[in-house]
Amino acid sequence: MSLTRSDWEQRATTLVIEGGAFIDGALRPAVSGATFDCISPVDGRVLGQVASCDQADAEAAVQVARARFESGVWSRLAPVKRKQVMIRFADLIEAHREELALLETLDMGKPITDALKVDVTAAARAIRWSGEAIDKIYDEVAATPHDELGLVTREPIGVVAAIVPWNFPMIMSCWKLGPALAAGNSVILKPSEKSPLTGIRLAALALEAGIPAGVFNVLPGFGHTVGKALALHMDVDCLVFTGSTKVAKQLMIYAGESNMKRVWLEAGGKSPNIVFADAPDLAAAAEAAASAIAYNQGEVCTAGSRLLVERSIKDQFVPMVVEALKQWRPGHPLDPQTRVGAIVDQQQLGNVLGFIEAGRAEGAQLLVGGQRVMQDTGGTYVEPTLFDGVSNAMKIAREEIFGPVLSVIAFDTPEEAVQIANDTPYGLAAAVWTSNLSKAHLTAKALRAGSVWVNQYDGGDMTAPFGGFKQSGNGRDKSLHAFDKYTELKATWIKL
Repeated sequence: MSLTRSDWEQRATTLVIEGGAFIDGALRPAVSGATFDCISPVDGRVLGQVASCDQADAEAAVQVARARFESGVWSRLAPVKRKQVMIRFADLIEAHREELALLETLDMGKPITDALKVDVTAAARAIRWSGEAIDKIYDEVAATPHDELGLVTREPIGVVAAIVPWNFPMIMSCWKLGPALAAGNSVILKPSEKSPLTGIRLAALALEAGIPAGVFNVLPGFGHTVGKALALHMDVDCLVFTGSTKVAKQLMIYAGESNMKRVWLEAGGKSPNIVFADAPDLAAAAEAAASAIAYNQGEVCTAGSRLLVERSIKDQFVPMVVEALKQWRPGHPLDPQTRVGAIVDQQQLGNVLGFIEAGRAEGAQLLVGGQRVMQDTGGTYVEPTLFDGVSNAMKIAREEIFGPVLSVIAFDTPEEAVQIANDTPYGLAAAVWTSNLSKAHLTAKALRAGSVWVNQYDGGDMTAPFGGFKQSGNGRDKSLHAFDKYTELKATWIKL
């Protein structure tokens, strides 16, 4: 069924907003009774009150999660049984796709079509794929003398705290929930205070699917309260995080100050999108460059925010990107035709506008966008923006903006392109456009990034690992490599 904006707006009037913490299989208020307003960036209205959890709630959730883990009700369940439950969980996500998409759009402002076709689909895929994988991962037998037996086995790590961001709340949650739960762990999810609603709903669906009460808990709240409490907790075995590099560094400190819990981090990015003169299709490259910065309002850790263009084609190519970017206009997120929604909140809108002003002040040439729009809606909207004449030393080229602001940087040789691309503290993703196979491979090898895409932007699926080099983090989400984060390796050596 094809829904219109009017249909979605009507559904929004009857949508149930659950704002409680989810602990031991039930919604409950924060121990303190504190709440915070959940404000929609679509129009500035308050969607509801959400529990503002703190240390007391973290204590309660960890205690329950530990008890369930030690009981073996989930951790010792046969992998094939866990698989079956995970598949039911994925089925329920898909069955509630319209409800989840609407929650996501109202909560963080992304276009409803993206929430429905991309976010819900990818979340279900992550849960299903991880569940399907768990009974197909084999342990090892070491090469031993005939009278000895050496076993190398994986065991669930225990209690996992997952702190996820506001830009892709469902997807980022399920990238972590999938392998963590499939491996037999208990999980405590701390969604961003900017977008907590789908995380809370996912917990109820997991319970309905058959994941035992207390195995998957959700603590909404702020990073400096409940997030910090989880990071410092002596009975949390593993901490996984997606978000800013600044917070990622602090979480590593907390782990060292507590119990040396395993810490896996996916942090910031300032990804280069390199277009050589021999790109096979400049029109496709221009469309991809626009999409790489405007999709999800530019609130993407892998956003192609630095467009590196070979100087010989720059005068031809940049106007193509300008025209492509004009097709990405902000609109009402509940309109199925909208491609650019609202920035997540007023604070982030201010950050984005501040970077645009910094670009102007440093002498970059504004070619398109740069303005706040649709203020009459009460929402937070900004035009996708392109700056030409940017040097890699400018603030807009150095710092992660997390908004639709694109910097064009010229280069003359492949070596210069690689030097500029790698001249960043980040190393999350990169793209290369060329018809020369050797150039593509050599450039990809030289780029210090966890994902490199050739003649496309943002390729890959659940079978490919995702994560970064340098200050973009450690560990990998997706693929079989993700299970490494949620299991411990044990060597058992038997004398026969």
